[in-house]
Formats: sequence, C-alpha cells, structure tokens
Amino acid sequence: MPLLQPAPVVTLDAVELRVLHLPLVSPFTTSFGTETVREVIVVAAETSDGRGWGEVVTSAEPFYSSEYTQGAWDVLTRFLAPALLERRTLAPEEVGGILGRVVGHRMAKAGLELAVLDAALRSEGRSLGQYLGAATDRVPSGVSVGIQRDPAALVDAVGAYLGEGYVRIKIKIKPGRDIDDTAAVRDAFGAIPLQVDANSAYTLQDADTLAELDRFDLLLIEQPLQEDDLVDHATLATRLRTPVCLDESIVSDKAAADALALGSAAIINIKAGRVGGYLEAVAIHDRAVAAGVPVWCGGMLETGIGRAANAALAALPGFTLPGDISASARFYTRDIVTEPAVIEDGHVRVPTGPGLGVEIDAAALEDFTVRRERITR
Repeated sequence: MPLLQPAPVVTLDAVELRVLHLPLVSPFTTSFGTETVREVIVVAAETSDGRGWGEVVTSAEPFYSSEYTQGAWDVLTRFLAPALLERRTLAPEEVGGILGRVVGHRMAKAGLELAVLDAALRSEGRSLGQYLGAATDRVPSGVSVGIQRDPAALVDAVGAYLGEGYVRIKIKIKPGRDIDDTAAVRDAFGAIPLQVDANSAYTLQDADTLAELDRFDLLLIEQPLQEDDLVDHATLATRLRTPVCLDESIVSDKAAADALALGSAAIINIKAGRVGGYLEAVAIHDRAVAAGVPVWCGGMLETGIGRAANAALAALPGFTLPGDISASARFYTRDIVTEPAVIEDGHVRVPTGPGLGVEIDAAALEDFTVRRERITR
C-alpha cells in the first residue's frame, strides 16, 4: 500500500527549535515515573513557501526511552538540522536517508521529518491524511489511564473517562499494581473494551502473575517485558491466552519484521515518534496488514501537532483497534493549536486542512516556550 503521491520538494531556509513546558491536567503515573509537566520539543521548518510544524516526543528524563529532551536538543542542533539545511532542497521522503548517517535518535528525526512534511503538503494544499492514504474521516478514541492512588481511585478515573465517551480503556500496571487494579475495573464496568500496559515492568519470571490477567478477557497486554526481549516475549506469548502487544520493542520496520517472525507479538502498537517518523510508521502498518496482524496508534502525550498527525495515521485501514488519540483536554487545559482535538461520539476527527490541518496558537506557543534556537546554513 504505497503512499498515494509523493510530497513536493521544499527549499529549507531555517529550522527553529523550541522546548515547551506544558502543565498536565493531572499527574500521569506509569511504571517508570510520574509526570506533572510535559516537556516537549516543537520543530518549525521554515521554507520558501511557509512554515511546517513537527514535534519531538522525548521526555525530560531517559526513563521511558534512551532518548530525552537534552540529548535530542543536542543532536538536532549539532547534527540533524544542519544536515537538512546543507541539502536545503529536498522532498520529505528524502529526510530519512539524509539523516541516516546519525545512528538512532528516532524521535528527533521524526520531529524533523514531520515538520518538512507539513511544510511540503501545506504548499500544495494537501492534507496529511490524503498523503498517507487515510480510509476514514474519524478514528475511535481510547484513553490511557495512569496508575492511581488505589484501585478505588482508578475506578473513579475510568468511570469519568467512560462518561466522556471514550470507547476503550487502557490502564497502566506494574508489579504490585496489576491484578487488583484490573479486577477492580472489570468488576465495576463489566465487558468494556479493556487493555493493560506494563511499559516493560516485568520479566519472564513474572509469567505466572501475568497469566492471572487472562481471566479478565483483555484486548491485549502491552509491552510486558523489556524492549530487547523479543525472544522472551515469544516465550511468554505461549504461556498466555491474552494477546501480547509490543510497543517499545517496535523501533523500526526491521524490528517489526523480527517480532512477527519470532512470534513475539500478536498485535503491534505503532508510535511514529518512536519508529523515526510517519513514513516508517506506514511501512510497519503495511507489513502488519500483509501478515494479518492488527495495529493501533499509541500516544506520547502529544500536543495538538502530534495529535493531529496521529489521527491521520490512525485513519489507515490496518488500524483496526482504538488508539490513544484522546482529546487534548485529557492532558492539557491549554494546547498550542487553535482547534484542539475533541471527542465526538467516542471518535476524533481526522483533520482535512492542508498539511497537519491545524494552526498554531502563537500566544500559547510563546507562553509555554522555555528555550529557543533558530538554525540556518
């Protein structure tokens, strides 16, 4: 399933980077820590035809991923942005190859690619959804619920999100906060679509504990073991009835191919930032479709920039499970786009305007900026 038509060539004049600090509506707790402020890098690609916007989904600290804000800032300013500016005239499809000399740093690369892609598509009036091959104008919205104070508080939080119309609930788990939390949600809400996310908090020695989750009829268990444990994930999959979904392990199309060959994953969570960009994400989608493996679009607490891009990605035909594309208000009282994502009958609309289909709220962007640098040739 190739892209419908390549994006036009752009002439890149400068790259502007900003670090933003956006307060979260409430603390978001996972097995690797708690966030109260979302630190994110926003990328602006300045071209002869206008600006394009991207987002680098790193966190402030390297606890979820080896990539983190300060490291991404360094590689963007010293290596990645200068490499694109040296080429200057390029198509979005060339960005990955130009940046390929730098090893890793996929989240930083993804932010740059998206900014160039947005600029190129805006210049011809085509939406990202059209470019990627979106098959629908709206996508079902699930919500990710962090670890709460206790199971009762978790039930209250889940109930509130169900009241807002979310069609699927994902709860974060870790050792000691798994069976009782899941049981509480299942007992309180019956047969709702429910899945759990371990964020690599377990080892194969915890297989018996993880097998206890089978009785809750979950859609999936997401990333139970460490990122590089593809073989152990394959072993674990034979001991569970619940489908194993890989997230952090899927860092590229090659990683997806390996996981499918080993039987490590029955489902794949595709995060464009984690795999190096939306073009790589489409390649993984196409591979999974060919293998008959369902995929869904994960979230990284994106601003309205990444949220709009994720909605376009999740509209591809292989995304058959609800993703984490929640309303902006799930995380932020104030977003940096003029029309933040909202929930409508359990769905988020796929933007149809040029490029990402969203416009930047300049005042909000300025208010949340804590660091800025403009890079030229």
